[in-house]
Amino acid sequence: MSMILFACVVRVRDGLPLSASTDFHLNQDFLECRKRLKALSLILAQYPDRGTATGRGFSIHFHSSGDIACMGICLSSCPTVMAFCFLEELQWKFSASYDSTSISLATRPYAFLEFDNIIQKVKYHFNYTSCSQMKNSLEKIQEELKFHPPVLLKLEDTELMNGMINGHTEVQMGSAPTYRMQPVTPLGILSLVLNIMCGALNLIRGVHLAEYSFQEDHEGIGNVIAFLLSFLACIFQCYLYLFHGSSKKMKAFVLFFSICLCNIYLYGLRNIWQILFHIGVASLSSYQILTRQLMEKQPDFGV
Repeated sequence: MSMILFACVVRVRDGLPLSASTDFHLNQDFLECRKRLKALSLILAQYPDRGTATGRGFSIHFHSSGDIACMGICLSSCPTVMAFCFLEELQWKFSASYDSTSISLATRPYAFLEFDNIIQKVKYHFNYTSCSQMKNSLEKIQEELKFHPPVLLKLEDTELMNGMINGHTEVQMGSAPTYRMQPVTPLGILSLVLNIMCGALNLIRGVHLAEYSFQEDHEGIGNVIAFLLSFLACIFQCYLYLFHGSSKKMKAFVLFFSICLCNIYLYGLRNIWQILFHIGVASLSSYQILTRQLMEKQPDFGV
């Protein structure tokens, strides 16, 4: 029976998965263990070079060296020395295949997909080779573990929720955020188009008025500022709708209030219907900003 069930190579600084074995296990505890492994990979830089996280029926082992870390999921019955012997062999083969420059420049998950075959071969070798045949390697790792034992964790300690570990340590997400925005709706697209149109009108009127004011006199400088402020407010409304940020409600209110004030100030250069149109577009955009919420992205460490 296989005792080493899953293995992967990740980049230590951000947890980016570089390569992984293609294993399919439908056991719910194993799938949960995979999620915890993903969470642990994001914070490996906080731990020593060797560690073990134990849980119900499964254990996660990791071995960090330089830029990379090799991680594996084993049955709880798998000897710790065997798990770390496997990870060290994997780490040595990966380091011999790829240099630190290519590792640091990797930008997408599983950038070294071709290494998966080697992971599978090493995993098969350790699962189906007797301990007596690996005696020398196991003894060497046993001595190392005696002087530098791995840090011991529980799988519950690796839980990642709302960007926090156990409610107190902030995690940098690196290439893959835990949360993303809800999909853009047709009404949201309409608000973006109208907002861009209003912003363009404000910019054109503001630039033309600025040219006239600076050539003739400076009495219209207030109107120029009002047009340009409206333009900036429209652009920031588009940004707030598309991207998540802190204090969204406060920013949305300030932008809407600014557009209303600027358009009221411009009464005379714009008629009442034009002002109502600009304020209406700003109202629609503000509503879309406030109703577009975050949507949790479930951790996925599958290949």
